Amino acid sequence: MSTENEGVAVPSEAKPPTGPQPDSAPASASGAQAPDAPYTPPPPGFAPTVGSAPGAGHPPQPGFGSPGDDPTTEQTAQIPPYPGAGHGAPGAGGGWGQQPPYGGDPWGVTGSPAPKRRNGGLIAAVLVAALVAGGVGGGIGFWAAGQNDNASTTVSAPGDPGALNRKPTSVSGIAQKALPSVVTIEAQGATGEGGTGTGFIYDKQGHILTNNHVVASAAGGGKLTATFSNGKKYDAEVVGNAQGYDVAVIKLKNASGAPLNPLPLGKSGSVQVGDATIAIGAPFGLSGTVTTGIISAKDRPVASSDGGGSSASYMSALQTDASINPGNSGGPLMDAAGNVIGINSAIQSAGNGGGLGGESQQSGSIGLGFAIPIDQAKRVAQDLIRTGKPVYPQIGVQVGMRDTGDGATIAKTGNNGSEAVTPNGPADKAGLRPGDTITKLDDTVIDSGPTLISEIWQHKPGDEVTLTYKRGGKEHTTQVTLGQRTGDK
Repeated sequence: MSTENEGVAVPSEAKPPTGPQPDSAPASASGAQAPDAPYTPPPPGFAPTVGSAPGAGHPPQPGFGSPGDDPTTEQTAQIPPYPGAGHGAPGAGGGWGQQPPYGGDPWGVTGSPAPKRRNGGLIAAVLVAALVAGGVGGGIGFWAAGQNDNASTTVSAPGDPGALNRKPTSVSGIAQKALPSVVTIEAQGATGEGGTGTGFIYDKQGHILTNNHVVASAAGGGKLTATFSNGKKYDAEVVGNAQGYDVAVIKLKNASGAPLNPLPLGKSGSVQVGDATIAIGAPFGLSGTVTTGIISAKDRPVASSDGGGSSASYMSALQTDASINPGNSGGPLMDAAGNVIGINSAIQSAGNGGGLGGESQQSGSIGLGFAIPIDQAKRVAQDLIRTGKPVYPQIGVQVGMRDTGDGATIAKTGNNGSEAVTPNGPADKAGLRPGDTITKLDDTVIDSGPTLISEIWQHKPGDEVTLTYKRGGKEHTTQVTLGQRTGDK
């Protein structure tokens, strides 16, 4: 644990100045020059109201490295590919300030639909985010009024809980109902590696939905436990996991006595920018933590990785400013009605600098968290429960992963001597060729390979999509029926 702003000096009692005063007063906190005026002592018992700002500190966490590719070699990926990602660390501190104004209802926030069009290149539109599977600091400002020992500046509250009117749709009401259905997951591999994350009850059969990177270390015969908010711990096992989607389903081995109350699943396709959100999880192992925010963007293409290279994922994510930190992974992102709209999965950190980072750059939330849309996660979970394997839609091409801004260009040649366009695959049947640059999928602008992948993975095999592409400087469109691949490579 770290504490910032400790030992704040107590200001001495205000006293009127003596002797001659300068012609001008010092600048105020706002930067405005105070006018010349004679000093007037404060009234008895006066004490200015001062605000406080919390600080934050986080212990270092394992970081993620970038692939060690030769920069002179064209990088291509068979859709779906699996690259890496990184993260960094912001700072925080306490201080003096005015009290914020009162009033308003954060749960009355509304927003207009966000267009599906994306602008800019990879740095602007495709984020390389850090997965958030797993220090708290604080600062207090105060003023001591020493007029006399008998003076009191405090007011006691009536103490009537009913006066708070905690409605079922309030943050408190939603949290009280949801917390018993959220678990803290501890995963340990056969060699001792592992971490902590979050999951939530998916059905009454004991299935729990979480992230793949939370449980991947235990998928090959390791140890897995799920701890409920009442402190009871249960052994669990991995039913199925999807590296590319970063979704996994686990199941309690003996669910006797467990509170199996599934959280209601909402519709992420109906979410709008500005909608209120609630995130629940175990950041840095602090189980049952509830944070709030809004949907700050949607359909955000994000490439993320746990650092191993083989567990990279792509998502067309819901972006939220609700505080999400390492340990929140796999936890629910809920709307103002208490419905799950996403699975918290990754964060963007200030230390990234738009690139990849290492261990020393691990950080916590800067208000850029990303969640897998529940519409997609639900479909993946159903496949995992039914067969134990994920199913991926695909078009059968390999695209360059380093091109930014102009689209996703099909490679001239594939990896390891393979064909860049799969013979007799969906793209081949639609007339696509090596060197074509895909610029749009239906109405969504494609500015890079990761954006193309994240958009394709929002669909199901058999869906028909319209691809816009450029060849020889001319624009063309074609209809593609998505194929499928079962399992992770």
